[in-house]
Amino acid sequence: MPTGTALLTDRYELTMVAAALADGTADRDCVFEVFARRLPHGRRYGVVAGTGRLLEVLPHFRFGDEELATLRAQGVTDARLLDWLADYRFGGDVDGYAEGEYFFPGSPVLTVRGSFAEAVLLETLVLSVLNHDSAIASAAARMIGAAADRPCIEMGSRRTHEAAAVAAARAASLVGFASSSNLEAGRRYGVPTTGTSAHAFTLLHDDEASAFRAQVATLGTGTTLLVDTYDVEQGIRTAVEVAGPGLGAIRLDSGDLPTLAVSARELLDSLGAPRTRIIVTSDLDEYAIAGLAAAPVDGYGVGTSLVTGSGAPTAGMVYKLVERDGVPVAKRSEGKNSVGGRKHAVRRHDASGTATAEVVCSGPIDPADGDRDLVVPLVRGGESCSGLAPAQALAEARAHHERVRATMPAEAFALSRGDCAIETIHQ
Repeated sequence: MPTGTALLTDRYELTMVAAALADGTADRDCVFEVFARRLPHGRRYGVVAGTGRLLEVLPHFRFGDEELATLRAQGVTDARLLDWLADYRFGGDVDGYAEGEYFFPGSPVLTVRGSFAEAVLLETLVLSVLNHDSAIASAAARMIGAAADRPCIEMGSRRTHEAAAVAAARAASLVGFASSSNLEAGRRYGVPTTGTSAHAFTLLHDDEASAFRAQVATLGTGTTLLVDTYDVEQGIRTAVEVAGPGLGAIRLDSGDLPTLAVSARELLDSLGAPRTRIIVTSDLDEYAIAGLAAAPVDGYGVGTSLVTGSGAPTAGMVYKLVERDGVPVAKRSEGKNSVGGRKHAVRRHDASGTATAEVVCSGPIDPADGDRDLVVPLVRGGESCSGLAPAQALAEARAHHERVRATMPAEAFALSRGDCAIETIHQ
């Protein structure tokens, strides 16, 4: 079975290349641009994620013997096309927003330059990575904002495709999630992993106390005990009785969480366990997390809503040809138009360092005090400019996101529906 990434694409990419090879336009110098026409309804910003993963998979976008055999089996028999694919290596340039950056409608998130054939072939791969990861990161960033200084745990692996689960864990970590349940994300990207037990472990034992004793014996008193398999109050009493006042945490996974958290805190304190933390789970999203802001909660575990983008499972990015042989070109379809020409972009800030606008222009931008260039080199001549290992690239993206987050105006993080956090100026 092919192990590369070349077949993670749509057939029409190959059809276009075949036709361009036949009529002699395949080698025309072209610029493609990735951008979102709009944000999900009411969202005030998006977060760029997936760039690091794209740079990981790009070198493996090759058509070896197995891939070519697969194409032939699917009826792709154009000899000129197959010969061209056999030698395919992306040798162009890629520029874009640094991973972890905020984006808005029209932001030139990624720019790909090369011959038409070599650049158009990347469309599906680029969009599948960036649309998924940016959607997850954008939702996760809203959750981080709602959680304030309380840690969030990513635990959505059982609610999505197994490969998407790893990408989602990475995207969540990028914007500040403290840990993940996904072991592959830990191996591949250095994301801290965590996990204790499910209700099945309690049900396995003859009684709750036996289950708790087994877990504490294996993981120590600093573990987190799941106390709502039967009766929450009795579960807390049993947990403290078994683990003692040094119990690390309890987890609440059902019921009226704000009310339960208050009563759990009072009970823990009365049992002499004031330092035992309370972790809550159970279909949380950014709104549920915000609703728990006043409750004595110490951390949140988020699953389904995170890995599905909390209602916006795609970032809505598109991949459009904007320049051909140095001449701007643009799509004029009603409602789906684009702006021709390769874009430049800067983030404008006031004297306090707070972002005030994003300036996008099909040409150089006259710099103003406080401007920060947003477009950075990512690939030159087909080679990544990063040179970082996957875990290092993620750490750098997370640090960048933290820096940029600090520059956003306070209203950017409101969960109520509103306009974009800053104005976009198209020059």
